[in-house]
Amino acid sequence: MLQLPLFEPAHWTVSELTRYIRSLFEEDAQLQDVWVQGEISNFSRPSSGHLYFTLKDSSSSLRCVMWRSQAARLQVLPRDGDAVEAHGSLNVYEAGGQYQLYADVLRPVGQGALYAEFLRRKAILEAEGLFDPERKRLLPRWPQIIGLVTSPTGAALRDILNTLRRRYPIARVVIAPTPVQGDEAPAGIVQALQSLVVRTQADVILLARGGGSIEDLWAFNDERVVRAIAASPIPVICGVGHETDFTLADFVADLRAPTPTAAAELTTPNRTDLLAGLGELQNQLHRNLRAILSDRRWELSHTRSQLGALSPQGRVRSDRQRIDSLALRSNRAALHNLQMQRAYTNSLGQRLAALHPLAVLQRGYAVVTRSDGQVVRKTAQVQPGDLLRVQVSDGHIGARAIHPNQDQP
Repeated sequence: MLQLPLFEPAHWTVSELTRYIRSLFEEDAQLQDVWVQGEISNFSRPSSGHLYFTLKDSSSSLRCVMWRSQAARLQVLPRDGDAVEAHGSLNVYEAGGQYQLYADVLRPVGQGALYAEFLRRKAILEAEGLFDPERKRLLPRWPQIIGLVTSPTGAALRDILNTLRRRYPIARVVIAPTPVQGDEAPAGIVQALQSLVVRTQADVILLARGGGSIEDLWAFNDERVVRAIAASPIPVICGVGHETDFTLADFVADLRAPTPTAAAELTTPNRTDLLAGLGELQNQLHRNLRAILSDRRWELSHTRSQLGALSPQGRVRSDRQRIDSLALRSNRAALHNLQMQRAYTNSLGQRLAALHPLAVLQRGYAVVTRSDGQVVRKTAQVQPGDLLRVQVSDGHIGARAIHPNQDQP
C-alpha cells in the first residue's frame, strides 16, 4: 500500500526552479572562477560582436558566451577545432534552461604552463628589486637622439617612425634591428640594447614590437633581456604588444607603453603643443619686454630730470644770468659812483673857483709882488722906493712903495 509523505513536497514553476538553480551557481565561488579546457565547435560571431561557441571533449560539451567587450581584447579569433583554455564563470541561462560558461579569457592550450613560468620568473626578478619604482629614471624632456630596438620588417617600426616624424621631426632616430620572436630573439635584443649604449649617445631607447600570443612575446620575458634593460644607463621605454599584453620587460623598463605607437608618443613632445607653447612664451616675452621698456623709459625720464638738475649747463645758465645781473648792478653802481664823483668834482671845482686868486681879485682884491717875484704879505717886506707889481683881475699895475707917513703925490 502506497503511503503518503508526511510533508507535501514543494511546488515549483519552471522559472522559479531555474532561478533557484542559478542562485546555486552564483553562490558557489569555485564556479565563478574556473578554467575549462576543450575543443571549440559551433563558433559564431553575430553582428552584436558577442562570441558564441561550444567547448567539447570526448564525452561532454559546454555552451559558452564571450561578450563583445572581452572579445575585443583577443589577439586572434578562435576557429572550430582549436584546442583552447577558457576562463570565466558558470551560470544558468534562464530563457533556455541551460547552464553555460561566460568566458572572459581565451588562450591556446599550453599557455597555462607559459603563464606559470612567467609568474615564477617575475617573482625571482621582483625579489631582486629589478622592478622597484625607486630605480625608474625620468625620461628626457627634449630627446635629441632616440634609439629604437625592434624588427626591421615589422609594422611597429613603420608606426613608430611615422609617429616620431609627425610629433617631433627634429629628433634623430638610430635603429638597432633585431629579431623580436623566436629562439634568436633574446640574444638579438640584448645585443641591440648594448650596441645603442656603446655606439651612440642616445637620450632614450624604445623597445618595441607589435602584438601577438604569449608565445610570440616570450622573448620579452627572457631573463637576459630583463637584466639588459635594467643595466642600461639610458632610460628604456617598453612598447610591446597591445594594451592587455604584459611582459617582464614592461615591469623592468623605466616606462611601459600600451602599444609601440604609444611608446613613440610618450618619448617625444608633440610639435603642435610645442608650437603653442612657443607662441605663448613669445607673447609672454613681448609682454615682459614691454613692461621692462616702460620701466626703463620711466627710469630714464626720472634720471634725465635728476641729471638736468645737476647738469653744469644749468649752472652755466644760472651763472650767466647771475653775471648779467651783477654786470647790470655793476654798471648801475659805476654810473652812480661816477655821478657822485662828478657831483663831488663839481663841488670841489666850485670851492676851488671860490678860492682862486682871480676870483678874489674880481672881488676887488689885488696881489702885490716885489720885483723878485715874492708876494708881499707884510709891510715889513717892502721898503720905500721898492718897485712893486700889483695884480688885479684884468691885469697888473706897476707901483713904487712910499713911506706910510709920506703923503702921496
